[in-house]
Parts: sequence; C-alpha cells; structure tokens
Amino acid sequence: MKIPFAPLLLASVLCAQWPAGAQAPAASPTPAAVEVEAVDVAPVWSGHTVAFALLTEGDQQFVAYYDAQRRMTLAQRTLGSKTWKFKVLPSTLGWDSHNYVTMGMDSTKCLHVSGNMHVVPLVYFRGTKSLDIDSVGPVERMTGRNELHVTYPRFFKGPGGDLLFSYRDGRSGQGNNLINIYDPKTLKWKPLMDAPLMDGLGIMNAYMNGPNPGPDGYYHVSWVWRNTPDASTCHDLSYMRSRDLIHWETIDGKPLKLPITIVDKQLVVDAVPVSGGILNGMGQVGFDQNRRPILSYAKYDAKGITQLYFARFENGAWRHYQATNWKRRIEFKGGGSLPDAGIRIGPVASNGGRLTISLYQKDYGGGTSLIDPRTMKLGARLHAAPRELALSRFGKVESTFPLMQVKWAGDLGEAVPGVTYRLRWEALPPNRDSPRKPPLPEPSMLRVLCVKDATP
Repeated sequence: MKIPFAPLLLASVLCAQWPAGAQAPAASPTPAAVEVEAVDVAPVWSGHTVAFALLTEGDQQFVAYYDAQRRMTLAQRTLGSKTWKFKVLPSTLGWDSHNYVTMGMDSTKCLHVSGNMHVVPLVYFRGTKSLDIDSVGPVERMTGRNELHVTYPRFFKGPGGDLLFSYRDGRSGQGNNLINIYDPKTLKWKPLMDAPLMDGLGIMNAYMNGPNPGPDGYYHVSWVWRNTPDASTCHDLSYMRSRDLIHWETIDGKPLKLPITIVDKQLVVDAVPVSGGILNGMGQVGFDQNRRPILSYAKYDAKGITQLYFARFENGAWRHYQATNWKRRIEFKGGGSLPDAGIRIGPVASNGGRLTISLYQKDYGGGTSLIDPRTMKLGARLHAAPRELALSRFGKVESTFPLMQVKWAGDLGEAVPGVTYRLRWEALPPNRDSPRKPPLPEPSMLRVLCVKDATP
C-alpha cells in the first residue's frame, strides 16, 4: 500500500511544492532515461490552496478536485487515454484551505469520496458500481455518531485489506480522533473501536500522522497535542503502535487503554512545550536499517532557533538528536490555514544501508540528504532521483498572476513498479481561510503527470 508523504491532515502545508519545488538538488550527471507524459484534466479553482486527490486502480485513474466554479468534481479515464469522464458532486468550496477532497476504494472497487469539511457535518459520497464515477452519490451518514463537526477525512486500508476512514470530531483545541470500518457486504460503516482513538478531554486535540504501516508489521501513529486554534499551542510529540489498529501499545510493547489522552505520559517522545517551535504534522515516522522507528521533527533549540531533530528509541528510552545548526527561527502562530513557513520535513528512510531524509528549509533549500547513522547529523545532499528530476521541470509557475504557486498531489492507489503519477496545478497560497478581494487568478489547468522508465 502506498502512503503518500506529507500527511493530508496538515492544513498548513497541504499541496506544498513537493517533490519538484524550488531549490531542488543538482541533477545527476548520468540520470537513467525516463519518459514524462502530461495529460490535461480540466481547469480548476486557483484562488487559494486546497488539496486535490489522485487514485490509480488497475487501468483506471480517478481524480477528485474543485472545478473552476469551485464544485467538487470527479474525473475518470482509462490509462493511456487522454479523454476523461466527469461527475460533478453537490458540494461547493468556500475559502477554507482545510477543505481538501480525498478518495478511497473498497474491496469491490467502488469509489468513496469525502471532503469540503472543517468542523461541519460529514460530507461523504459512495459509488455503487465497480470503477464507475457515474454511480457515486451522496450518503447522509456513515455511523450516524460523532459526525456533526468533522475535519481531516482520510481513507486507508487496514491489515486485512478493509477500507477504513479516520477523521477528527470537534475542533482545533477541543476534539477527538475516530476510525470507522466499512463492510462491502452490508454497505455499512461501523466504529472500528468502542472508544475514540484519541480524546482531547474537551481541552485540546491530537493532530495525528497515520496510522501508517511500517516494515516491522506494525501500524505507527505519531501526534502532537494542541490546546487552542493558535498553532503555537502545539506540544508534546507522542507515539504508539498497533498490529491490528484495535489493540495499541507503547514503543516497548506495553498495552494501552483507549481512548488515548494527554494523561498517557508514557507515550510522550519529546515533551516540547507550548511555543516550543513544533507544529502539527511534524513527527513523521521513518525507520533505520534495523527497522527501528525514528521520528523527524523541528523545534526550537536552547537559543530559540528552529532545528531539525530526530528521536529514536534506544536502550529503553527515546534519545533525541539535533541534526542541524540552522540560523533562522521559524514561528508558527495564529489560527486558520497557515501560510508556508518555509519548512517541510519527511520521514527518515533506509536506502541501501544509508539513512536519508527529504526536506525543505528556506535557507537550506530542498532535496534528499544523507544522515550520519552514528551522530544523526544531517549530511551531504544527494542528486535528485531521475523521476523527481524529470518532474522538476514542471515546477516552474506558468501563470503570470502574482504569488501563484505550483501544487502537487501523489497517488493514493497501489504503487506501480517503474511508474510514478502526480497531480499538478497552480493556486494562490492559503489566506488564513478568509476570502480574497478581486482580482483573482484565472483557473489553472490540472494535469496528471506520468513518469516512467524509458522503453529500451
């Protein structure tokens, strides 16, 4: 199962200029040959940033987006064709950059769609025919419980291949995290567990990364707590794991009782305080060559400067490593969808015995860098991989309207060997979820980019 980098749930960096952003690393002098095909989908809303979705299943490809009139829209094509079929859904976007649209597919290959929600009643659509957007229509509820103040929808697959749906019920600073499971035989959803996964106790909420499957047979979740809608009130980077998404445990295997709350101090990886420089969406879970989880995140150092940190569980405790010596303090504060603060941090990966991380920092630039496995210091930047290098030529803004940015989305479907799909479009950055005064940019063209190894 392919899990795209950069959690969909991080409203402040949704649709970041990734992976083909500015200041990309230098090209390899002898890149492998790749082919790039760009297929136009349709003109789309560009007045503010909001994330779209791409899902490839077999020879069928699906796109969910907001069209030039801000209407939630589905598009479908057969791979190899440039002709799309369209279906407009009864949901219209406002100005909130939280209101992305996402998709999932159940075991009968019926499409599920959700989005356009920020502390509002559930917006959900379901198909009734396999691989067919014409059959997708509105469904008023999933379980009928805790669905009046929904944000951050996400479809994903459980260990048995079941379609799951996670979301937040409540609001920033006061919310719970829940997971539902779908039964394709009865066409009904039910709560996966008797209790919420996370409970903010009415005084805070958890911003989760995951659950995502790791190479060790576990699903991994990291999160920070936030006390209010102000982004500066994020604190206490935390972690837990599960094999079945029902029974959860600490990093060292101690069983946990749901729901998880701030009282569960044994789950804290780094007790970053309020105004300590950490933001929701940080704490990406990666793995070293021994399949040990490593959390990557930013916080302030002792001098109040933003630095990259890693946390790894060693000898019965979390050990923290400062990986950089950057010179800039990056502040996260205020409510609404934040403007791009100039830092994006991916998970640690083990590639051929080397530890690497993909990140962007406005002074350092962007790309994939080595990590010294002994000191966990950030090392040399690597040449761009051939496919990412091929995508980078689409990273230049085409619009002449001021402040326009290139936006990207990865493929939510199963990975295809030798092929990479990306969505690309252009839009203005977030505006703290407030309307912009005219003039506004013209709709931009949404494209699917297919990058594949060249045929010999």
